Amino acid sequence: MLDSSDLSAIWLTIKLAFLVTLILLVIGTPVAWWLARTSSRLRGVVAAVVALPLVLPPTVLGFYLLVAFGPQGTLGQLTQTLGLGTLPFTFWGLVVASVIYSLPFVVQPLQNAMESIQEESLEAAATLGASPLDRFFTVVIPLSKVGYITATVLGFAHTIGEFGVVLMIGGNIPGETQLISVKIYEHVEALNYAQAHTLSLVMLLFSFVVLLLVYSQMNGKQMNRKLSSRNKGAL
Repeated sequence: MLDSSDLSAIWLTIKLAFLVTLILLVIGTPVAWWLARTSSRLRGVVAAVVALPLVLPPTVLGFYLLVAFGPQGTLGQLTQTLGLGTLPFTFWGLVVASVIYSLPFVVQPLQNAMESIQEESLEAAATLGASPLDRFFTVVIPLSKVGYITATVLGFAHTIGEFGVVLMIGGNIPGETQLISVKIYEHVEALNYAQAHTLSLVMLLFSFVVLLLVYSQMNGKQMNRKLSSRNKGAL
């Protein structure tokens, strides 16, 4: 059975994942659109920075965030000057770290979806008098629906499954920074395998459902493309 500390860790993890996913969708949308449409020389640099968490060990990223946002770090001194205190070992420190670490899992699906939009669709909207902002909200976002679903699911799931980054920047403070992954680690350290097994099973089932949703969306998109190709061929 799950005790109160386990339930607290689950609730805190869901709260973090929901908030981080919402922030990532707001931040990731303009970044993905710029990467999908720009011809700037900086495109490669920005794409590499966005994708960096995919290859960088989580503990390395967590360490540099800890240093940067610590009392002696540049960003830490800035937050203190603004009256926000320091972010390490706080919930908002977890939010900032999770946004950075999960960024590619939201930006890349959005970018792929936006790159697949035909230029003709945007030109047709422009011909009808739609402004660039109108075209974005009435054409780009609806046509990127599958990308948004995938980005939301992956961003949420990846945030829930974080360990190295959140442990480095947040530590293990019950009710404040103790997430599911950290709680499982604590149970294993205490040789409490029954509790670790229960929480791990929750994570396993959740991960399976997430992957099932993602692949269902991908398969549905492929089927729609095949049907569209067949219809065009028939015409």
